[in-house]
Amino acid sequence: MSVTARGIPDVPRSPYADAVTERLTAVYGAAADPERAAGMRAYMRDVAPFLGLTSPVRRSLSRTVLERTPRPDERDLTAVALRCWRMPEREYHYFAVDLLRRHVTHCSSGFLPVARHLVTTVPWWDTVDLLAAHVVGALVAADRGLTADMDAWSADDDLWLVRTALLHQLRYKERTDTERLFGYCLRQGGHGDFFVRKAIGWSLREYAKTDPDAVRAFLARHGRRLAPLSVREALRTIGP
Repeated sequence: MSVTARGIPDVPRSPYADAVTERLTAVYGAAADPERAAGMRAYMRDVAPFLGLTSPVRRSLSRTVLERTPRPDERDLTAVALRCWRMPEREYHYFAVDLLRRHVTHCSSGFLPVARHLVTTVPWWDTVDLLAAHVVGALVAADRGLTADMDAWSADDDLWLVRTALLHQLRYKERTDTERLFGYCLRQGGHGDFFVRKAIGWSLREYAKTDPDAVRAFLARHGRRLAPLSVREALRTIGP
């Protein structure tokens, strides 16, 4: 995969992406609701403009867009995702995330730089969390060599990369690398941002569904190094 001088992945040529994005902008654009869009933009703290499509409407429209299209490969997925991310309205980003979640098994470890770009460009929890758990997590599960990248992300200055590293194991259950999970939580235990503190608690709470005793033991030993918010979130379903 090539990148620009600024480190941004190039959009590869893809007839699939040409056809899908052309249909996407036509179908989504025709259903836009400017009045609803204003409220959605305000709710999401003005992170991006919206078309005003509710989730059920958007999913229905997406099925129309993808009807009778072939199964995309990694090149197609890269092209669609990057092209959607260049569009301002948030629903196009959601479309790309949904497509990636559905077909991430067709992506190699070489897709991680694209995922990194998506995580760090127009970042907010609504896209980052899904990319973390369903895309980045799936890539790392398929190629454990990518854990080195997660180690680096967990110490990055970009809070969204940190959040992604913390959350990428959310769906691993008994396959969770607890040394990394707990290590990342301790590494960022004093982080000043709400979204990182919340992610620490969420990642621990999710793993507690698999091994509550391990989470209780970790908090008993290291809880003072975490923010109170993180501890409360971690214990929400299992108690102290």
